[in-house]
Amino acid sequence: MQWFECSRSDRSFSDGSLYDPNRDSLREGGSPRRDFLKSTAVGASAFMLQTASGIAAEATEEKLPSIQLGSHRISRLVAGWNPIGGHSHTTITMARFMREYFTVDRVVQFLQKCEAEGITAWQFDHTETGVAAIQRLREWGTKMKLICLHAERAIDAPIKKVIDDTGCIAIVHHGGVTDAMFRAGTPEKVHDFVKKVHDHGVLAGVSAHNPDNIKRIADEGWEVDLFMTCFYYLTRPREEQLEKLGKVAVYEPYYESDPVEMTAVVRQVSQPCLGFKILAAGRLGWTQRQVENCFKFAFENLKPTDGVIVGMFPVYFDEVAANASYTLKYGRAVASTT
Repeated sequence: MQWFECSRSDRSFSDGSLYDPNRDSLREGGSPRRDFLKSTAVGASAFMLQTASGIAAEATEEKLPSIQLGSHRISRLVAGWNPIGGHSHTTITMARFMREYFTVDRVVQFLQKCEAEGITAWQFDHTETGVAAIQRLREWGTKMKLICLHAERAIDAPIKKVIDDTGCIAIVHHGGVTDAMFRAGTPEKVHDFVKKVHDHGVLAGVSAHNPDNIKRIADEGWEVDLFMTCFYYLTRPREEQLEKLGKVAVYEPYYESDPVEMTAVVRQVSQPCLGFKILAAGRLGWTQRQVENCFKFAFENLKPTDGVIVGMFPVYFDEVAANASYTLKYGRAVASTT
């Protein structure tokens, strides 16, 4: 997820109106958020909505650099889930705004826009909204490949239901749960999950925020088809922060050295890796120069067989087109030189 590049006084909505903290809806006791959502509904639909025939025609051409996942070819840029699910990693207000904005219709429109820009894969969570959007997309002839982040805890659907509901090509063990199980001394639970996914006939992966967990899995030779590798070790426990840094971050810790440490491990493993949080959950998205530099770093430090997962919240700025352009610029150049 990234923010739009302009000063506060220059912020504009998708209908062209400027941001004004004293706009009428505030003075009259209305809800500026509700007014904003109404004002963007028409603009978002016109901006993002593509016809099924148009998507099918454009999807026949490979617009972006691609990588191989098993027998599947996907773009090196994968659309992420977090903004759709309301996981802002910032504030509860932003989380609520994201959830309120991303109705099923808007999720479908967003993914159609992604597909039109050459993004051919979506990492999603198995939720009511996610499943409804997938079913709608399939009715309209989508070719989007689906990667589900899952853990099959008591609160989660069984693996078979996830596959039946979505037709996903891969299921990846949830990173936060992975790190917690490794920390608890029960990594075999993650390994059993991988085996179970394989038993159901789809690609199996593991996500982690701690690079040591990725390295251990690779060193032990688990039959993993892909990894999801967080650029920031945000599950770093309090005691580890105190021991190594002498201090504890408020909420999630994001440190500048984290992407270097994770990508160093990524380059050592043979499996394709999908790097995520390359923008530090929007913290490095204040300007498009920052965003572009993050894409440049990612593609220069990942393997040519790797990709990135980026969550997008394109209510102020065409993040989908911008991110696709950075992938085309840096992803293709890196891949073609190796």
